[in-house]
Amino acid sequence: MHRVPPPRGCRGEREWSSYILDLRQISKTQHAIVGGKAANLGELNRIDGIRVPPGFCVTADAFARAIAGAPSIEGLLDALSKLAPNDREAIGALGAEVRRVIEDIAVPDDLANEIAHALELCGEDAAYAVRSSAMAEDSPGASFAGQHDTHLNVSGRAAVLRHVKRCWASLFSERAVTYRLRKGLDQRRLRMAVVVQRMVFPRASGVMFTADPLTGHRKTVSVQACFGLGEALVSGRANADAWTVRESGIVTRAIADKPLAVIASPAGGVREEPVDTASRRQPALSDSEVMRLATLGRRIEAHFGAPQDIEWCLADDDVLIVQSRPITTLFPVPVAPERGNRVYVSTGHQQMMTDAMKPLGISMWQLTAARPMYEAGGRLFVDITSSLASPAGRAGILAMLAKSDPLIGDALQAILDRGDFIALQPDADPGRSRTGGAPTLLEDNSAIVAELVAHGQGSNASLMREIRTKSGPALFEFIRADLLELKRIMFDPVSHRAIMAGMEAAWWLNERLEEWIGEKNAADVLVQSAPGNVTSQMGLDLLHVADVIRPHPSVTPFLEHVDRDDFLDVLTAIDGGTEAKDAIETWLARYGMRCAGEIDITRPRWSERPSALVPLILSNVRNFEPGEGERRLEQGLNAARRKEREVLERVRALPDGTRKAEEAKSMIDRLRTFSGFREYPKYFMVGRYFAYRLALLREADRLVESGVLEDREDIYFLTFDELHDVVRTKKADHGLIQQRKDAFSANQALKPPRVITSEGEMLDGAYRSGRLPAGALPGLAVSGGLVEGRARVVFDPVAAVLEPGDILVTPWTDPSWTPLFVAIRGLVTEVGGAMTHGAVIAREYGLPAVVGVVDATRRIRDGQRIRVHGTEGYVEILPETDPSATRARPPESAHP
Repeated sequence: MHRVPPPRGCRGEREWSSYILDLRQISKTQHAIVGGKAANLGELNRIDGIRVPPGFCVTADAFARAIAGAPSIEGLLDALSKLAPNDREAIGALGAEVRRVIEDIAVPDDLANEIAHALELCGEDAAYAVRSSAMAEDSPGASFAGQHDTHLNVSGRAAVLRHVKRCWASLFSERAVTYRLRKGLDQRRLRMAVVVQRMVFPRASGVMFTADPLTGHRKTVSVQACFGLGEALVSGRANADAWTVRESGIVTRAIADKPLAVIASPAGGVREEPVDTASRRQPALSDSEVMRLATLGRRIEAHFGAPQDIEWCLADDDVLIVQSRPITTLFPVPVAPERGNRVYVSTGHQQMMTDAMKPLGISMWQLTAARPMYEAGGRLFVDITSSLASPAGRAGILAMLAKSDPLIGDALQAILDRGDFIALQPDADPGRSRTGGAPTLLEDNSAIVAELVAHGQGSNASLMREIRTKSGPALFEFIRADLLELKRIMFDPVSHRAIMAGMEAAWWLNERLEEWIGEKNAADVLVQSAPGNVTSQMGLDLLHVADVIRPHPSVTPFLEHVDRDDFLDVLTAIDGGTEAKDAIETWLARYGMRCAGEIDITRPRWSERPSALVPLILSNVRNFEPGEGERRLEQGLNAARRKEREVLERVRALPDGTRKAEEAKSMIDRLRTFSGFREYPKYFMVGRYFAYRLALLREADRLVESGVLEDREDIYFLTFDELHDVVRTKKADHGLIQQRKDAFSANQALKPPRVITSEGEMLDGAYRSGRLPAGALPGLAVSGGLVEGRARVVFDPVAAVLEPGDILVTPWTDPSWTPLFVAIRGLVTEVGGAMTHGAVIAREYGLPAVVGVVDATRRIRDGQRIRVHGTEGYVEILPETDPSATRARPPESAHP
């Protein structure tokens, strides 16, 4: 490759101008007029030891001045702003018209002269890169990488001016418009700056990430390089050499076959050039150059205060940085007060709600939790480092988390297998596990459960009466005090022992019966229709609502046109409406505090939005006969009784069978006595959250009436303590609220890991199970049986359209999803463990279920036929011409 020396700086220092700024004059404070790319280039110029090719920025004011000469744009942008993100045809047509208008603009003479003068100072005969720099570009919440135009090797005033207009026009490319529509950005308020920068003709170029973009590891630098211009690498036209670097040096290297390079064309622009055979497998960089780049990358990262995505060029021995932007896809690292290596486990994966939460929801959960939790990316994490550092604690927490979610267990084991990340310390009390050991099993006494339930119901009823009398600062003091009562209910030792009694009975039965008689996951059937499960009863009770409505033919057409939440007020005007309203309100009185993502207090509840229930009620009316709830309950009871008789008969036939059968019978009774109670503590918690929510929203309404807040839902973007201060002082920081809204929007796009370390490494674990059929998706078997049917991929239970026999495929389920379970034959989730909500209810309803299937909603298409192996723990995607579909298809649901 030929070598060309790097460009020298522009002559002199330009005066400030509203249209043109020298890159050396720019700082991050001018983002609003120069855009993200130019602001970052200006900051790079301020870092010691970092070289940036010289040039200037045509500011956003210049863009505004130029398009003012095209008044037809305003109407086009209005129309563009009203389009849906998926309306590609309209976006393409309108965007093309806007681009044509901009490219045809006659640039005002004074602006054209400013650009010409800047070119004279930087070298009129030189070649330039002309690059877009949009206002939202390279910001923490949206990188816009690749959305706007870059033009390389442009020479001459006329050509530079023409390519500046092309950059302006690229603001309205189809992909850029679509991206902004999805981000909710207003197309009418956009402006574009343009960077004009001296070209570099390098022997090698590439990109560098100061954190591993795949694992998130903050102490790993990833360097990729190719011959010639980096355009070949960025556009994907050339293979790249790759290195990973840590403090110890180069960790990995992969030298690619590089058959071509992109170089500057004598006629302008760039062209591809073959690399000679002897050189194509040679490294584009030496090891010392890689280490030099990594050092510069760390210096740049330190200046910006966040991991960076950096584009660089190597001309002769000179490294020039041509772009740096934040890596927006990295999941943030939780920060605990303790220093040193830390390991954090996702709370959302334990609670079956991995969506981003708003600040009020996060702070309320932190106040409720038994141990400190740390926020990152709108999610909460628990620091388990101290448990992992103790031999006894390590064994206990690994066993507990592996049972809860095997993928979490595997991720933690992967960290521990390295041996040096968390050092073991001697136990302070070698005879005691930090997890407290296994609780003593309770006797099979249903009175224990009845007493716990009665106390929780009475406590919640008392709260609902008292909180209505509280307002202002006194309300916050009342809630904070009541949270102690909530914690007492949630973490009561007897309650915990009752829950563990049911769980350990299930574990005992599954282990012993498989060992004794080869019966796998027998507890899945033995627990069906167990008494006292408030969540499974919720789905059956909604079937009863359908029974009330079905005899009245006028009610169903009315409900089919419901689009408002006050429909119950007018329902009584039609025949049968009074009966329907009473049935719905009775159901809401018991379950109306629930909703999807109910651990987040900011989520609206069914009692507030009863219209969300209407599709579920109508589905039950259409798809089931009267008395379906009672039939379901009886079917489950009969299945459990048959399984009990069968397994006990087979156990009695074994050596020492009488004793073994007595033990098994005792555990079956214990399973059915205590398994249903597991849902109650959370039920009570959600009830209290509903009371807090309604009271806080009343305060929000008062704040809006007095002009302190603009919208009642602004309180969602304040923590509990911050909201207390706003109520007390009658002053709110509207800038902070908007900042929190922007952060929440960015957090929604992030995928939380199951485990994350203080070094930012994200781990989701893997299954280490036996051999599976080719193409099978592994998961955790949580409810036995085999089912085949149509996959319905659902992200919102309110929007679900299910028919009997469908298999629900979803990221996660919480209790609000239970009414859907009566209409399905199987369940597949991306998140969950053996004792999480979806698994518990699937077992009680007799639904084969596999949870923890990584990327299930992406790998399974809506409408595909799939086969769920609930006993073995995997899912098969069936071809459309699957032979079993026309031969011996298994029954829609069959337990072994």
